[in-house]
Amino acid sequence: MKNHSFKHWLGTAAMAAGLTFGTLGCAQAADDTIEFGWTAWSDAEFITKLAKRVIEEHTDYDVKLTLSAIGVQYQGVANGDLDAMLMAWLPDTHADYMARVKDDVDNLGTIYDNARLGWVVPDYVPEDQLASIEDLKKDAVQEKLDGKIQGIDPGAGLMQLSNTTIDDYGLDDYRLISASGAAMTAALARAEKREEWIVVTGWTPHWMFGRWDLRFLDDPNGTLGEAQHVDVIARKGFKDDYPEVATFLSNYKVDLEELQAAMYDAQETSYEEAIQTYIDEHPDQIESWFEEG
Repeated sequence: MKNHSFKHWLGTAAMAAGLTFGTLGCAQAADDTIEFGWTAWSDAEFITKLAKRVIEEHTDYDVKLTLSAIGVQYQGVANGDLDAMLMAWLPDTHADYMARVKDDVDNLGTIYDNARLGWVVPDYVPEDQLASIEDLKKDAVQEKLDGKIQGIDPGAGLMQLSNTTIDDYGLDDYRLISASGAAMTAALARAEKREEWIVVTGWTPHWMFGRWDLRFLDDPNGTLGEAQHVDVIARKGFKDDYPEVATFLSNYKVDLEELQAAMYDAQETSYEEAIQTYIDEHPDQIESWFEEG
């Protein structure tokens, strides 16, 4: 079923990444427990926790969620230590991660598409002064931003692409600040309150677009990638071990706009309440997720 020889490496890598893993290291799951990796991004949290609730309510399986860095998740699924992850951003964002494990995992399908990565600014930042990543080269713009771009967790594909973007656009005088998704939105909230200039690494779907008026900077060089689809990848053998859940994951589709609205609801209430609201409002859709193709 699962290969636990990888457990020590996984825990060590997690500690090196400075992440909180909850009960990782105790994942000796019984046959009726399925383990998903997840990352503390708002879309990943909603999608993964919604899947857990629906699986547990419609099948006899329990679902364990293990918080970990995205790169660790890919390796964990490939080695069979995790059953699946529901946040594979393809084809560009996680291209490097996927290239390393593509022969050792199964792609069960796309949850949502037309996702986007980019650098984001509040709408009160004048567009005639800052509309494109190219505009960051202006001395006045760099001074307004204190030469900083607020990032998220360092292992994220968005951060890798952002480093490439800095090199590609010749933004050597800027510092990409590594933090977390929560730290990024906290910095954005502080800037919004004072109407200060800020550039953050952002993506859709994200609840922050429901809370504030924001825009993406143009990326004429395309270094941050085109529209992405977000897929489920599972360990080899998962479909045979859990055919009912594999069918669910293959059928698991969420509209991007509805997801973004639910994520904002989760911020205003809680993930538990927002997930229950989504379930209450989409009974037919949820039933269709378990139908054989």
